[in-house]
Amino acid sequence: MKILITGGSRGIGRACVEYFSSLGHSVAFIYKSSFEDAKSLTEKTGAVAICADISNGPSASAAAFAAISKLGGVDVLINNAGISQIKLFSDITDDDWQSVINTNLSSSFYISREISKDMISRKSGRIIFIGSMWGKVGASCEAHYSASKAALRGLTFSLAKELGPSGITVNCIEPGVIATDMNFSLSEDVLRELCDETPLGRIGEPTEVAALAEFLSSEKASFITGQVIGIDGGFAI
Repeated sequence: MKILITGGSRGIGRACVEYFSSLGHSVAFIYKSSFEDAKSLTEKTGAVAICADISNGPSASAAAFAAISKLGGVDVLINNAGISQIKLFSDITDDDWQSVINTNLSSSFYISREISKDMISRKSGRIIFIGSMWGKVGASCEAHYSASKAALRGLTFSLAKELGPSGITVNCIEPGVIATDMNFSLSEDVLRELCDETPLGRIGEPTEVAALAEFLSSEKASFITGQVIGIDGGFAI
């Protein structure tokens, strides 16, 4: 399969690049600024790195065209690009709001719009959004992050209905607390509290999310679409 992963140089995206590459798939990933991380990942996996800021339409279109050209089409799109910010709701600035919404939501819209055209022409494809359990239950002091991830649910449902007749499945994965740089910026006390609130009593691994993405990309999941699947150790139940 030919896989495109956004936000692929670090965290869950990096794990997806490594996982799919290890299975012999052709992989391209988009990154914004982590050049050294992207370089090391390319050297390790042979995946194609595409530097682009896909939070704006023209840049996303160019990145999509580059991916389709380099891979010869895209069978699976994993929308993983995202950022977080912890701030009181009353302190969130207009720039804060736009930055989080554009990165977490708009980028997924822009890149999916372009890649879906290629998929529609071939009557086949998989689109996967990486949401968050906070899009389901909401996170205090992360209103903009929670809103952006909740919106991915609506996008998933809508596209599943619209693209289904073209043989394209659309699903959303909602990770809980995962061992990534984003969460390791939290204090040990906060991480411990989050573990205590998780029924399985531990933090998830990026490779576990990658494995779920691979399942949804496979023929075993050919009749699964419009679904939001939590991988959070039971946190959000």
